[in-house]
Amino acid sequence: MQTCRTAGQLAGLVFLLFSLSYGQSLGDVARQQREQEQAKKEQAKKDQPAPKVITNEDLPEHSIEDSDSETAPPSREPVPHHTSSKSPGQWRAQIAAQKQSIATLQSQMERLNSSIRFARNGSAYYAAQYNEHQINKQEQVQRMQEQLDQQRKRLDDMQEAARKDGFGNAVYDP
Repeated sequence: MQTCRTAGQLAGLVFLLFSLSYGQSLGDVARQQREQEQAKKEQAKKDQPAPKVITNEDLPEHSIEDSDSETAPPSREPVPHHTSSKSPGQWRAQIAAQKQSIATLQSQMERLNSSIRFARNGSAYYAAQYNEHQINKQEQVQRMQEQLDQQRKRLDDMQEAARKDGFGNAVYDP
C-alpha cells in the first residue's frame, strides 16, 4: 500500500511538472499581449498620414527682428469644396494643419510686435535710422495681420466644407 501511495504521488508530481513545463507563464502571456498592442499601434500609424516634422534646417537662419524682407505671400491653395471623397481623418488633419499655421503666424507676429521700440534719445541721425527700421517692422506686422486674417477665413471655409460634407464638429471643431 505504501508503494502504491508513493507511486501515485510520484505520478502526480511528474504530471504537475509536465503541465508546468508546457503551460504559458504569466510573463509569456504579458509579452504576447504587448506584441498584439504594438501591432495594433503600428497598423493605426500606417492608416494615418505622417506628420510633418520641422527641423532647425527648415527654419531661416536670421531672426525676425533682423529681417527687413517681406513676409511670404498668403497661400493661394484652393479651399476644398463639397466633396465626399475625404475621410474624417483627412479633414481633421487638414484643419489641424491650418490651425497650426495660424498659431505659428500669430506667434511670429507677437514676437515681432514685441521687438518694436522707438529711440527717444541719442543723435538725430542714428535715432532716425533706428526708428525707420522700427517703422518697417510695424509695416511687416500689418502685412502679417492681413495674412493672418486670410488664413483664418480659409480655416472657416474648410470647417464649413467639412460640415457640408456631413461631418460633425468632432471633425471641424468650430
